Amino acid sequence: MVRTQMKLIIYTDGASRGNPGPAAYGFTIQDENGKLLYEEGKYIGVTTNNVAEYTAVLEVLKHVTKHAREKFAQEKLQVELYADSKLVAEQLSGRYKIKAKHLKPIIEQIQKLAIEVGGIIFSHVPRSQNTQADRLANQALDNKLR
Repeated sequence: MVRTQMKLIIYTDGASRGNPGPAAYGFTIQDENGKLLYEEGKYIGVTTNNVAEYTAVLEVLKHVTKHAREKFAQEKLQVELYADSKLVAEQLSGRYKIKAKHLKPIIEQIQKLAIEVGGIIFSHVPRSQNTQADRLANQALDNKLR
């Protein structure tokens, strides 16, 4: 059986108003042609912006491991994840050390899911290239705070 390759392009963002304050995350999943496959924005309570950023990554990887593996079982999955948080991209790629103890449990969960997915390329993008995930996070906040 020939295995084909499926490429997923993911954008994530977290938002906190007050830092700590009301917080939410947003993410999008696209195929290699830019077709939107799934998007989500969700309020997560009062927390810091860093926790919201990492929660976005964790939640999208939960979604991918649950749904994409079922849908693309015969295909090799290639995942590229983009975040406008340089800290998130650099820590998850292993280029920066993780110093904040409260983030380590979230990051450990992310690392386990990344292995399950088959590896992920984590990259930083400017905020201007992350508008959809940003919109979803802020929309979730706005909806909760109305």
